[in-house]
Amino acid sequence: MTKLSPLQKARYQYTPKLPKMLRNGIAEISVKEGEATTSVADQEKIQALFPNTYGKKEIIFEKGTNTSEAKKHVVGVILSGGQAPGGHNVVSGLYDALKATNPENQLLGFKNGPSGLLDDDFIVFDDAYIDQFRNTGGFDIIGSGRTKLESQEQFAVVAEVCKKHGITAVVIIGGDDSNTNAAVLAEYFAQHNTGTQVIGCPKTIDGDLKNEDIECSFGFDTATKTYAELIGNIQRDANSAKKYWHFIKVMGRSASHVALEAALQTQPNICLISEEVAAKKMSLSQIANYIADSVEKRSEKGMNFGVAIIPEGVVEFVPEFSVLIHEINELLAGAKAEVFNSLPNWKEKYLFIEKGLTKESFEVFSILPEGIQQQLFLERDPHGNVQVSLIESEKLFSSMVKAILDERKAKGTFKGKFNALHHFFGYEGRCAFPSNFDADYCYSLGYNAFMLIQYGYNGYLSKVSNLSRPADEWVAGGMPITKMMNIERRHGEDKPVIRKALVELDGKPFKFFAANRDVWAVETAYTYPGAIQYYGPAEVCDLTTRTLALEKGE
Repeated sequence: MTKLSPLQKARYQYTPKLPKMLRNGIAEISVKEGEATTSVADQEKIQALFPNTYGKKEIIFEKGTNTSEAKKHVVGVILSGGQAPGGHNVVSGLYDALKATNPENQLLGFKNGPSGLLDDDFIVFDDAYIDQFRNTGGFDIIGSGRTKLESQEQFAVVAEVCKKHGITAVVIIGGDDSNTNAAVLAEYFAQHNTGTQVIGCPKTIDGDLKNEDIECSFGFDTATKTYAELIGNIQRDANSAKKYWHFIKVMGRSASHVALEAALQTQPNICLISEEVAAKKMSLSQIANYIADSVEKRSEKGMNFGVAIIPEGVVEFVPEFSVLIHEINELLAGAKAEVFNSLPNWKEKYLFIEKGLTKESFEVFSILPEGIQQQLFLERDPHGNVQVSLIESEKLFSSMVKAILDERKAKGTFKGKFNALHHFFGYEGRCAFPSNFDADYCYSLGYNAFMLIQYGYNGYLSKVSNLSRPADEWVAGGMPITKMMNIERRHGEDKPVIRKALVELDGKPFKFFAANRDVWAVETAYTYPGAIQYYGPAEVCDLTTRTLALEKGE
């Protein structure tokens, strides 16, 4: 038998906090409907695609008589996409609400993501099994996967699986793509009168599944606190050794919420924000010179050390680099990829690249370190495109900064030292023990999801708001997923998708960062968040993210 750590034992015993209203007892929870909703954009197109689930009303739960239909529920649940701390508590909250309503209710956990629904591969949860996973990180309770539910054939298979087991509802725990799939599946079920509902739960550590209704996706709090602890540790080390610049890449392919939150918690010397890079049309050279200026100014003060945070996807936001990526994708399209791959060495491949790129793009390509150049020609994604996430952008920028500083040293303008170390923080934060916030929030999302099921809602996202306040003051309810959708061009086709939330440059979190970063760039103003605290004063243990606090003016 596996020996449990003391913390693991203690976390099993933790009782997640619920919004006050959800603690009234299932029989005393009523529903209050609000206004009908519209999608964030492309209203006519979205309505045409979702005639049965579009325009539904937002709802909140409040104290009152439960008027839902009394019947036995068999609910299926899947974890979809990358791991995020707190997923186990969504399942636990869903299970507890379901059993509190009727001990005969069942929860089926479909294994390894959406493919479990297609393969009819599941387990039936019971108390003993659920209790092993309460308040723990990871998705190992049933596993996860990235299979997309998007074709009519897949929907028909899922409908048959649900019919076979008498499933009344499916809960999909995932990010923007997974919940887009949930909305499409809900529409299919409604159109074909299957009697099965679909409810989504907002998950992603990237923080880009948010809007006026969804204040925070689960996992973001724990992941950013984990990264901030590590960054704080590195800052303490840098300030002790006083001889290294640490370039730290953090997760966040399309949005820089993770990088911004980590910077707000730790106050590093440099933090790039991809959305600002795009807005200002900054070149690679401009970014590298911006970092080099900080290195030089700190060196003049005798501080030949520092910390720079780099968002994972920042290079995609550099206009000249985006053009280069597009040209490389075209260069290696079809049979030309075979010609390139058959060339015997990098020298000949380099000549092939030089001939195939425009003059402007080759100038960008030529200034890149050779290692980065080669990374651009690594294995393609399923659509034949460059896998930008494989590019070691932290090494790209440190290399470019070194080259700039070498030039300045030759001219006599830089007299300091520059030695770089590199880190990538990603997987370290995806399965951490959830913070109290995420443990509470996720349990509430799961509990709330069953209330939506009980009241018959379909195509809704479980919603818990007022999150910057103590859990007692949180507000539970639901919103139609179609409210978050717009039309985007994907693989040559118009597709309905949930709009990703990028860092808002006129938002309070970025403005606070922008108002302070010039001082942080030159001074050593590091803060050290330390490890996530689970026990002790609420102002320490239940602390929310700086992003959420600033957004709410706290």
